[in-house]
Amino acid sequence: MEDSSAPRSARSTFAWLVGGSQVLGVTSVVLTGVWMGHYHGGFAWDGTEQEFNLHPLCMILGLVFLQGDAILVYRVFRNEAKKNVKVLHGIIHLLALIISIVGMVAVFDSHRAAKYPNMYSLHSWCGMATVVLFSLQWVMGLLFFLFPVASSWLRATYLPVHAFCGLGLLAMAVGTSLLGITEKLLFSIMSSYSRFPPQGVLANVLGLLLVCFGVLLCYIITREEYRWPPNPEEESLAVHFKTLTEGGSPTMP
Repeated sequence: MEDSSAPRSARSTFAWLVGGSQVLGVTSVVLTGVWMGHYHGGFAWDGTEQEFNLHPLCMILGLVFLQGDAILVYRVFRNEAKKNVKVLHGIIHLLALIISIVGMVAVFDSHRAAKYPNMYSLHSWCGMATVVLFSLQWVMGLLFFLFPVASSWLRATYLPVHAFCGLGLLAMAVGTSLLGITEKLLFSIMSSYSRFPPQGVLANVLGLLLVCFGVLLCYIITREEYRWPPNPEEESLAVHFKTLTEGGSPTMP
């Protein structure tokens, strides 16, 4: 009885954790839309502030929520064919990349129309670095794992780097979002921010939700019991990686 109840309890906990992450992620996207829609005039594509409003919405939707979900699919669909999950992982990441590029174009276009300077703030530096590294991560994942052109030993070497960079980029996206939220508030309501105006409270809550989303995703991803069961391909890569780190030449299958 104890042996069967433990896995059932673990599955229930996992379901609650995943459900909680989705609530946090969707709520973050919705609050971003409410913030930009209610307090800053909505959305447009005409070079005005309404076009700028697409920037925070696209970046949080793409680089935070969708990027997190792309990583999460390897935990949620553990019983599906690994190839199918790889394809889903790549598609969600591609969608996140496209949406984030739209957000980047929106901010540069609106700044150019308003004659505002670009790329001078810490937020912009971190944001550009995150988008560039995210693009590189997607291309490398495509070449190494979805349509592998590299040898087994090279994939074995890169696999832990790829996994680490995925979580690192999610952390960078959340951190950059927090910088952007603060920057937007200081530009918009600097004189009243200290008096807890509704817009400031809403944006602060949004920041906390993003942090909680990122922390919860990292917890789920790093828990050993939620990892994908090893398959022959991964076991082969593990053997190659162990051989490389301990010296000698890997034995080809």
